Amino acid sequence: MPQSPFSPEHVFMVEALKQAKMALEKDEVPVGAVIVHKNQIIARAHNQVEMLKDPTAHAEMIAVTQATSALSNKWLNDCAIYVTIEPCSMCAGALVLARIKRIYYGAPDPKTGACGSVVNIAQNNQLNHHIEVSGGLLAEDCGSLITEFFKGKRGQLMKNE
Repeated sequence: MPQSPFSPEHVFMVEALKQAKMALEKDEVPVGAVIVHKNQIIARAHNQVEMLKDPTAHAEMIAVTQATSALSNKWLNDCAIYVTIEPCSMCAGALVLARIKRIYYGAPDPKTGACGSVVNIAQNNQLNHHIEVSGGLLAEDCGSLITEFFKGKRGQLMKNE
């Protein structure tokens, strides 16, 4: 999805990338997310699974909690999430339950992506809410963070063998 570097979509994904880099600095899988309401960021988060020792502490889950708190509402009807990698089934399910309007993601996730790569929870006709999905926003930048992180992890494993 080519976007002008001055488009709001580009600007918000750059903010999500900053969050992903914060996760990387903490040796977390580098995923970042921001939630936007009326062109204002109301939530910023990155993966904290290792730090919190919580498999549900994905960037999207933390951002949803922040956004619902910011709006004092369980629904995120007029919000968009920008996330550096395609949400997994847990996160896509939470976004459906929160009734978020739109998901913008960077890199597709061919192993666990739940917005079309493996399954499509975000647009499943059997669910009561469907989310508009746009993938590929700054995909190369987003994907390279994940790729380099896991290359480094594999390198560490090989050194330890």
